[in-house]
Amino acid sequence: MITKEEVLQFQKEWGNGIISMSTTFKNGGGHVAEAKEFISKLYAYETEEVLFKPTLAADAQFRLDKVAALSYFVGGNTDFSEDGGFAIKGWNTVRWENAGIKITQDCAICMGNYFFGMENEPDLKVEYSIVLKKIDGNLKMILHDSHLPYQK
Repeated sequence: MITKEEVLQFQKEWGNGIISMSTTFKNGGGHVAEAKEFISKLYAYETEEVLFKPTLAADAQFRLDKVAALSYFVGGNTDFSEDGGFAIKGWNTVRWENAGIKITQDCAICMGNYFFGMENEPDLKVEYSIVLKKIDGNLKMILHDSHLPYQK
């Protein structure tokens, strides 16, 4: 069974990973290797079909394999020319606000807003739905749908 505390810890770890990749990139470090580790640790691409719809993806909306996910997070892949590297934009905070967490046996379904912050900029509010599955004792994402709020 999955606990709410495990879900909150996963969300914290995911946010910290985004912040770390931004910092590593800013400092000229190995952000691509870090992103590969982030994806392997937190997404279930090795064992499951992962449904990933990133926030700033319009042309290639869905990222159904690790290569496509990596491109979204760090850019630099000519097959995904729209990708500027979401995780290397300079984020220094990620704050989650869960509208709800529903736990069913080996999966947790979460929906809400997360807020990405960077120095001297207003936070970017993003809506999300995620499904986490416990695989070999660790939570991994099998669904990640993320998008900007509707604009009136």
